[in-house]
Amino acid sequence: MRGFPSVLTMNSNHARLCPSPEWAEHIQRDILPMLTRDVSLGEAMLEIGPGPGAATGWLAGKVSKLIAVEIDADAARLLADRYAGTNVEVVTGSATELDYPADSFDSAGCFTMLHHVRTAELQNAILAEALRVLRPGGFLIGSDSLASDDLHHFHADDTYNPIEPASLLTRLQTLGFAPITVMVTDSLLFIAGKPAEQRGCGAR
Repeated sequence: MRGFPSVLTMNSNHARLCPSPEWAEHIQRDILPMLTRDVSLGEAMLEIGPGPGAATGWLAGKVSKLIAVEIDADAARLLADRYAGTNVEVVTGSATELDYPADSFDSAGCFTMLHHVRTAELQNAILAEALRVLRPGGFLIGSDSLASDDLHHFHADDTYNPIEPASLLTRLQTLGFAPITVMVTDSLLFIAGKPAEQRGCGAR
């Protein structure tokens, strides 16, 4: 990875919650099955911002190759040690500037990390890079926390930039994703496809 700016910060509350078995159970029981129910992850997947890996093991069991890009060097090192010798490759870097060619992955995912990204522009850069490296017909699946007073207090002294659900559809459309599904439950969930290649008239 090239040099990159720090695009997120997290406070000590996350050091307790994010690595916990309870959080991993929530992601794997309530989030991932819903996002993947009607979507094929294919063979090669990119996970953006895995942190302590609440989703990583579950995803690795669904694909042949999982590349996890994590901006925090300490978190990346711990995750790399945890999955050494498996089908998971952990890379330290920023998802705003990925070192992968276009059309490299069958699927991509980001889970409860976008609200840690400082600005909407950087969030959009991450989403745009995910679109670029997806193969035509591939899907980005994702989740994020919904804005609330409790969540605002939980993020005291760190980056807190929640995505407004009503704006997400337009943002994804503007970047070039289609089709797009945005769901609001206890969390914000989305599935965004990279359009399949169009064949010319008369093509078989």
